[in-house]
Amino acid sequence: MTTATAELLTVPEVMARLKLGRSTVYDLIRSRRLVSITIGRSRRIPADAVRDFIVNAIEEAA
Repeated sequence: MTTATAELLTVPEVMARLKLGRSTVYDLIRSRRLVSITIGRSRRIPADAVRDFIVNAIEEAA
C-alpha cells in the first residue's frame, strides 16, 4: 500500500486495536517504535505502522 492511500488511524483507534492505554500509545510514538504523523493538531498513525509494530513485537518475543 502506498503512503498516499494508507489508512490513517487516530490514537483512540490504535488504543482499541492494540488494547493499550493512551499513555502507552504515546510512549510508543515518542520512542519511535510506532510511526505517526501530525496533521494540524491531530496525530495519525498509518495502519501499516500498527501492523509493523505487531510484527516487530512478535519477532522480539521469539
